Amino acid sequence: MHTETHVPDRLIASDRVEGTAVYDPAGERLGTVERFMVDKASGQAEYAVLGFGGLFGFGNRHYPLPWKALTYDTGRGGYVVNVSKEQIEGAPSYETGEEPRYDRDYDARVYGYYGILA
Repeated sequence: MHTETHVPDRLIASDRVEGTAVYDPAGERLGTVERFMVDKASGQAEYAVLGFGGLFGFGNRHYPLPWKALTYDTGRGGYVVNVSKEQIEGAPSYETGEEPRYDRDYDARVYGYYGILA
């Protein structure tokens, strides 16, 4: 008898990514993916924008995380990022209505903060 191991699909619809939980390595929930930013030319996801803080969605700050910093964990049903809550609190962020200009300088700032090459 042949038993197959379940392998998650390689692709996921954007509406299923939005709202997905993000955890630190210890399993503490940091927030959720509010949206992700896609490079228009390549079609590659560059950032997952983490909603963190606030109460019932009010007062939330938005924290762009480099997409390459996220790992999907099927056991948790969410993404894991190798940073602590305190590191997220000090990361580049913005409030609703203040979305940054995602240019090379901003990329360098965000990727540099997380120690990832852009």
